[in-house]
Amino acid sequence: MRKRTLAREVALKILYANDITSESVSECGRKFWENSETPRSEEFSDLLARGVDENKEAIDERIVKYAENWRLDRMATIDRNVLRIAIFELLFIKETPPKVVINEAIEMAKKYGDMNSGKFVNGILDKINKTERKETLSDPDDC
Repeated sequence: MRKRTLAREVALKILYANDITSESVSECGRKFWENSETPRSEEFSDLLARGVDENKEAIDERIVKYAENWRLDRMATIDRNVLRIAIFELLFIKETPPKVVINEAIEMAKKYGDMNSGKFVNGILDKINKTERKETLSDPDDC
């Protein structure tokens, strides 16, 4: 498994633990690494988990805005946290191509969520990518 893919999965596990236990993200991360035999991908997973935690309000506002007819507390914990990680990466880590972020999120949702998680995550992230992500290059069709 690629290092960044593994790091995203670790961040998901840390954020899931945070959601379930209400312990801090730092504490959940410490416990994860203390009890894990996962190959170290700590730097990127920590960036993702802490980034989501520090920007959770803004990220959650976007989830609610684009997840029509869904309340945040009614979403599956896995789906909610996959979305949080991907939205953080889309909006705050510009060097990762949007297609990579979305594809990784869909694969994580399929792996850890239920049979509809991939479609659910894809629909929301596609909307966010098209409307919220500022592209650094202008579209030639806009001229």
